[in-house]
Amino acid sequence: MSATEKNISRRNFIRLSGMTGAALTIGFYFPATGKEEAEVMKLETAEAKGIDLNAWISIDTNGKVTITNHRSEMGQGSFQSVPQIIAEELEVDLNNVNIIFAQGNNAKYGSQITGGSSTIRGSYKKLLHLSASAREMLIQAAAKKWNVSPIECYAENGFVIHKSSGKKFNYGELVTEASKLEPPKSVKLKDIEEYKIIRKPMPRQDTPLKTNGTAIFGLDKKLPGMMYAVVERNPRFQGKVKSFDETEAKKVPGVKHVFPVKMSVFNTFREGVAVVADNLWSAMQGRKVLKVEWDDSGFEHLSTEQLYTRMSDALKSNDSLSVRTRGNAEGVFQKSASKVEAIYETPYEAHACMEPLNCVAHYQDDKLEIWGPIQGPDWVQDFLSPLMGLPKEKIIVNMTFLGGGFGRKAFMDYPHEAAIISKEIKAPVKVVWTREDDTAQGPFRPGMMYQCRGSVTANGGIESFIMKSAGQNMDHQWPNADKKSYNNSATEGFLETYFESLPHYSFSDAPLDVPIPVMWWRSVYASTNTFALESFMDELAVKAGKDPLEFRKQHFQEGRYHELVNKLEEVSGWKSRKKNEGYGVAIAESFSSIVGEVVKVSKKPDGKLKVDKVWAVMDCGWYVNPDIIKAQIEGSIIMGLGAAVTHAIHFADGKTVEQNFNVYKMPRMMDTPEIEIHIMDNEEKAGGVGEPSLPPIAPALTNAIFDLTAKRIRKLPFNLEEV
Repeated sequence: MSATEKNISRRNFIRLSGMTGAALTIGFYFPATGKEEAEVMKLETAEAKGIDLNAWISIDTNGKVTITNHRSEMGQGSFQSVPQIIAEELEVDLNNVNIIFAQGNNAKYGSQITGGSSTIRGSYKKLLHLSASAREMLIQAAAKKWNVSPIECYAENGFVIHKSSGKKFNYGELVTEASKLEPPKSVKLKDIEEYKIIRKPMPRQDTPLKTNGTAIFGLDKKLPGMMYAVVERNPRFQGKVKSFDETEAKKVPGVKHVFPVKMSVFNTFREGVAVVADNLWSAMQGRKVLKVEWDDSGFEHLSTEQLYTRMSDALKSNDSLSVRTRGNAEGVFQKSASKVEAIYETPYEAHACMEPLNCVAHYQDDKLEIWGPIQGPDWVQDFLSPLMGLPKEKIIVNMTFLGGGFGRKAFMDYPHEAAIISKEIKAPVKVVWTREDDTAQGPFRPGMMYQCRGSVTANGGIESFIMKSAGQNMDHQWPNADKKSYNNSATEGFLETYFESLPHYSFSDAPLDVPIPVMWWRSVYASTNTFALESFMDELAVKAGKDPLEFRKQHFQEGRYHELVNKLEEVSGWKSRKKNEGYGVAIAESFSSIVGEVVKVSKKPDGKLKVDKVWAVMDCGWYVNPDIIKAQIEGSIIMGLGAAVTHAIHFADGKTVEQNFNVYKMPRMMDTPEIEIHIMDNEEKAGGVGEPSLPPIAPALTNAIFDLTAKRIRKLPFNLEEV
């Protein structure tokens, strides 16, 4: 399977994909009313009706299969998983599938945002149906050639074979005839036990591209006549450019332009001064000698201490927005004789993608074209259309591979900045953010504080559960936002089965309004909520005198949760843990998947703590490639461990303190414990994979430390060496 950096339009599909001659091309058409089921349609029929197809599959006369991937690939594995789905029902060799990145076009593809662990769970049924339809059309074409019934034929490895005679046609020999047929109205999909490719640990087809240098990332993209730009941005998030002196910058060989620039960031504009040169080095050297005077009046210059003081005050106040309630949690808590109360704190975090932000833009009077590591190409179109004064269809967004995203590259500020610079210089430009730019400018994962209160009954069950969160609400930053609206993600991470079993609960939100830009970070609010929720669940178990895992199980209403915990108990050896070992458990539900994790800790000879092992069990329902799932779980666990014990973002006088990896430290190989992963096999609907394993790791770790040392950690990050 290979990738091309060229993007497709309906009429240029065959030319751009390098296909030969005639082809069988089918895709989905979604009726405009949205009330009808999607219809599988041939390209020829769609063109005759003036319709754009979604999720195309095309097979040429050589039997080569080409598909479009309407989502980005940032390491999560869609570049492998989508073809694996197609190859299964189409009955072709996975190595004979070519994939092309689609351009931004939500009218054609629906949502193209790669986030919320949604790529597979949002499209797998359609992809299975589409590829099975193509297979059946090829079988019908072969049966017609042989003058036999289609039920006498079957497809295998890119061929249609006649059962009794053994005669066969390869797909390439059938596409001309198949393209004259109408797609079947219904097709029978394989049962899970019939899968040959899906649920198998197939090697990723993009790995060779990323190791031999042929994969095109944003930083690799070049255009004829392209200039390079870096921007000196105000280090305070809402500051303005008061004045600047470009004299020394313009003396640097290669520097061509120096001018102020603004990019839209939520409900404000981030201001800076762009230095544009004919090479990146010159632009960076020009920025070093640029002199800028900033106007930082009119907004608060907050420190980390001030931010958390405000969160603490918010928790103490009676003001909050009710999110979800049942029964009379406050009344029951107040009357209880067995109460628990705790405050938890989580830090601000940077996204720290290995590929810093970058974007190529070319503004040409009546259109704007963009290339780059972008998680939401359709979002970029929607965002830039009014800002640039162009119709949405005149903004062409091309996706490249992403060197990590974690939500940051779903934002639209950096494409806007590149578009503004290109328009100003009347030439294509690549805007590159340094590591310091990327780390210091945000937006960040919001820091949060949680007040948890609860009570248990005499027989050890939860009778009340109350959580009040304080921190920034991402949705409150947008223009004309309703700041009286509660945080829709305030319960993210909490098991749905608990909402069924707990008689009295209350979740509320006390939003903080400060000039620090915050946004999605891997697993969004589940990454912070779950630390509080599952730490407090552990504290309730201790209060009830129950085993923490058994305590959770007694509040499960559905068998699916029991099966996951039974598996976790089995593989971790939970019931046979030894006296000088600490075991902690945490379970979270997010993005339609359930993940349980157990952490084992012990003491080194010098008395300091070490993390020995992590066991993770994921129930993501229907899945594609277990190797990709395991890689995503491992990555999530390591990222979550980093946020628990290694790194955090701090602020002083309204500016970010940490700006590079020398102070915003990443976990090293030596810091990574053994990780053992298990995937539940069932036929539930597909859930997310890229994010749900991050939330449980921090509480599982701190719960394990409590089990070993009786020390309860309620604030992240903490230093393992100092526990």
